[in-house]
Amino acid sequence: MVPSATVATRANEESLQMNATAKSSRPAMRIGRLAALTGRNVHTIRWYESQRLIPGVRRDPQGRRIYAASHVDWLDLLERLKRTGMSIREIREYTAMVKRGDSTLQERHRLMKVHRERVAAMMQDLQDSLALIDSKIDFYGTWLTTGVRPPLPRTPPRKR
Repeated sequence: MVPSATVATRANEESLQMNATAKSSRPAMRIGRLAALTGRNVHTIRWYESQRLIPGVRRDPQGRRIYAASHVDWLDLLERLKRTGMSIREIREYTAMVKRGDSTLQERHRLMKVHRERVAAMMQDLQDSLALIDSKIDFYGTWLTTGVRPPLPRTPPRKR
């Protein structure tokens, strides 16, 4: 499995070149192949495109979408950003920055740092929740083992 940071970095670097794929020697693919490679359905990919979330999509002379290999990594990045709570609006902003090129590097850096801070806070909240669940498992395990209800565990006040 490729580390998340590597996927994100590769998606960023390659997405900057997506508009140039018409001139590249990279194999082009149609939407069905992209869907199969990414585990998404065709309708989802079309929706992403309609929401301006996929840069560099070309069309063949018959009007069919043509995707580059770099779109596989781009869709993986989109999925990870969504899964970690980035809104479609923020993803659209990010995609627009990528399309504008190197002049937006500082903005993209800031956006990713802010998102990372939110994800880290979510992870800490999940860790705290997991610790509470573990204490409940221990509580019930002790009760089942001894047959005597143990005192309730102390739970620290929740940070907000």
